[in-house]
Amino acid sequence: MTDLPLPGGSMDAERWYPAPAKLNLMLHVVGRRPDGYHELQTVFRFLDHGDRLAFRLRRDGVVTRTNPIPGLDPESDLCVRAALALRQAAAVPEGVAITLDKRLPMGAGLGGGSSDAATTLIALNRLWRLDWPEERLRELGLALGADVPVFLFGRAAFAQGVGERLTPIALPDAWYVVLTPAVSVPTARIFAHPQLTRNSNRIKLPAFFPGVGRNDLEPVAVSLYPEIGRHLAWLARYGEARMTGSGSAVFAPFADEAAARRAFDARPPDMDGFVARGLVDHPLADLILGSRQAG
Repeated sequence: MTDLPLPGGSMDAERWYPAPAKLNLMLHVVGRRPDGYHELQTVFRFLDHGDRLAFRLRRDGVVTRTNPIPGLDPESDLCVRAALALRQAAAVPEGVAITLDKRLPMGAGLGGGSSDAATTLIALNRLWRLDWPEERLRELGLALGADVPVFLFGRAAFAQGVGERLTPIALPDAWYVVLTPAVSVPTARIFAHPQLTRNSNRIKLPAFFPGVGRNDLEPVAVSLYPEIGRHLAWLARYGEARMTGSGSAVFAPFADEAAARRAFDARPPDMDGFVARGLVDHPLADLILGSRQAG
């Protein structure tokens, strides 16, 4: 492999790009479209915890992941797929070697794969000197997955449709205890379940504040995976606990870091997870803003 110089003359393998986790503070299924996709209303919030990626450009046009990750084949890896999609759409002759430091569990509803894909698009938009506007990146991202666009939007958002219609939302400061049961939940299984609520009342953006609504996917996920219910029940002693996305991770908000860490330290020894601060902006907001202004 022959490496390429990056803007400014440095090698970007020296830099880690963050791919933050997300929480769905609420998630209502409000209908089903003729194409079979579900109509959603949800509120996305980023966390200061997640995966991270490094990129080294290649002259030979090959797109690859450099490190093995158990349970994640490179061919199905969303960050590899994102790089290939951008390379093809932009007719880029160069390739890239991607190193993925996988910290978020798969099938947890924390958006790890989608965030990895979005960070790949954000980073390669810079490294390949494409200057694509945010809207164009989001269109490409939506083809990779419904959660990818919000990470390219770069702000806490109220989302509708399949998750692609995004409106920025102001959220108060909060810390979260996130517990990650040792189960991987296939999203398609939850959405296909006959007991899934598909007609929740729509809410209007001004009516939302933390604590409003629920996660319509949670009862189905708990019925299929009792471990999610056990984690929810324990966390609920500290306030309202919810599942994020289609599971399996669950969370509860806290007013400050000290309170969150006290609760986390009191968890049963067989429960894994982390403490994280809620963010309003994506950690790569400056690069996203640059692509937004380019449009």
